[in-house]
Amino acid sequence: MTVVHSNGRPVRRLSVVSKLTAALALGCALAACSKQEAAPEAATTTAASTAAPAVTADTAVSAKVSAMTADQLREAGSKAYGENRLYAPAGDNAVEYYLALRDKAPGDAAVASALTDLLPMTVIATEQSVNREDFAEAQRLAALLEKADSQHPALARLKASIGAQQAAVAKRAEQQALTAEEQAKKQAELEKKRLEDQKKQQDSAAKQLATQQASDKAAADKAAAQAAAEKAAADKAAADRTAAQQRQQAAAVPAAATASADLRALSTPAPRYPPDALRANQSGEVQVEFTVASDGSVTAARVVRSNPARIFDREAVAAVRKWRFQPVPAPVTTRRTISFNPGG
Repeated sequence: MTVVHSNGRPVRRLSVVSKLTAALALGCALAACSKQEAAPEAATTTAASTAAPAVTADTAVSAKVSAMTADQLREAGSKAYGENRLYAPAGDNAVEYYLALRDKAPGDAAVASALTDLLPMTVIATEQSVNREDFAEAQRLAALLEKADSQHPALARLKASIGAQQAAVAKRAEQQALTAEEQAKKQAELEKKRLEDQKKQQDSAAKQLATQQASDKAAADKAAAQAAAEKAAADKAAADRTAAQQRQQAAAVPAAATASADLRALSTPAPRYPPDALRANQSGEVQVEFTVASDGSVTAARVVRSNPARIFDREAVAAVRKWRFQPVPAPVTTRRTISFNPGG
């Protein structure tokens, strides 16, 4: 059967087979289009369902790190610190090792000091991760910061920044309808950029730490050297004073002995015998130290020793105070022993 086209030429009606063939072709084309349109949505759904849960303060330190002993953590933390693995990569960085070590040794001052040095760099790294839209890394770093100090002043701001930037990126992704291939390329570039930025940042931070530590050590060495110099000067001054005193004392002994020998007594009345000692027929002696003034009078007298004690002290001192000597050029201090004998 034929039909006539408007131009007058005959056209054969499509056979049933031709219709079926066209229908199948159209159906396949529609199915292919449907699959292509559904692919991004399916990929998104799969990615969402298989994505790892967000890191929190409780899971910020990997289980592998948490299972290490205190000594292992201390060694690993020191090594990571020295190799500039300050906060990355995940599971093998100084912040995680020291956080785990702090859980096992809460009172370790060295651990607290190391974390204090590392947290400002972790804050900066978090901000950089947000800026390059690496939210998984940003959340990991923020979780480390929260575990280290839940009251850190930058924590709330960083969390808000991560959420806001994620929302902005999601909105932009909807608008741009990025393909899976573009997303993968972007992710690869992001990973490369992150590694480069982290290495630069950690190297720079390590240099700053080394400079600060060198400066602190130099200041401490200078203070120690100054303290040592001051102590040496004080010791020398004390030694000089002691030597001078010894020289003065050595010089004073012959002078005192000479001056004592030059004393000429004018009047040395005997002490009064204590009545009680006399009745008891008790004898004894008292050594008295006294000073002879320039005019020959005794200006000071004291008991140095006595035997028996205190029986004859008062009378001996009273007698010496009454003694008189020839005038001398300068006051002279000397000692005399006064004996008490009831027999004469």
